[in-house]
Parts: sequence; structure tokens; C-alpha cells
Amino acid sequence: MIITSPSFENGAFIPKKFSGEGGDINPELQIQNVPAGTNSLALIMHDPDAPLPGGFTHWVVWNIDPAIPAIKEESIPPGSVEGFNGMKKPGYMGPMPPPGHGVHHYHFQLYALDEPLELPEETDKAGLEKALSDHIIETAELVGLYKRE
Repeated sequence: MIITSPSFENGAFIPKKFSGEGGDINPELQIQNVPAGTNSLALIMHDPDAPLPGGFTHWVVWNIDPAIPAIKEESIPPGSVEGFNGMKKPGYMGPMPPPGHGVHHYHFQLYALDEPLELPEETDKAGLEKALSDHIIETAELVGLYKRE
């Protein structure tokens, strides 16, 4: 399974448009080679470099249809659920590390699952990881960078 973005390459900088300093909208994410037997996808966007214990979670989405070729810019796929980010609010939060804190790494982790997940909408990264742990078929990752001036 492969996750890519037409907006930035793996290991390259995420455009400001997708940051908390810009439009604060999610970039398009393209999904390829989903393994057979996948009944659902889940996505976590996490910044392990954030100056908080365990980092900071920017986005959690689950019950993504495995047949979709992409998560479009500024949207979530129909039928999927957005959980709580690190601010305990639903939805996407773009990169915005503290000024002068250097380059942060934003991990878009995609999970192919054997079944959809029944979770409350206020589920966060820890809750999602616990729920998906016994259902993972395959994972893929895209890493984007961001530095606040």
C-alpha cells in the first residue's frame, strides 16, 4: 500500500497553504495498492517533534472507503469519521510548530483494516490506535516537513 500527495513529496516541505499559518486545510492524499481483504482505512497525522509528551496529533479519520483513490484537498471521504485532534476538537489542524522550534516532521500514517470501526466521534489518536490494533492488514506512511518562520 502506498500513500502520496500531489502537494509535497515524502520527506519534503508541506506547502504553507495546508498549515495553521495558511488555509489550514488538509492536502490531497493519494492511496494506491490497497491490499485484498481491506474493508476500511484509517488515517492519523501526527507530529512527534511537538514539545508535548507524545507529540501532537493533527488529524484522525477512520472508516475510509478502501476503494477511493484519494482523500481530496479540504475534505474527508463520504462515510468516514473525523475524530478529535490534539486540541480535543474534530477535524484537521495544519502544521504550526512554535516559532524558532526548527523543522517538524508530520507523519501521515495510513492503516488498511479488516473491518470498519465502531467508535464514538470524540475518539482521539490513542483510542483509534487501540481500536485498530487487532485489525491491521498493512500500513503505509508519508512524512511531510514544516518549519515556522
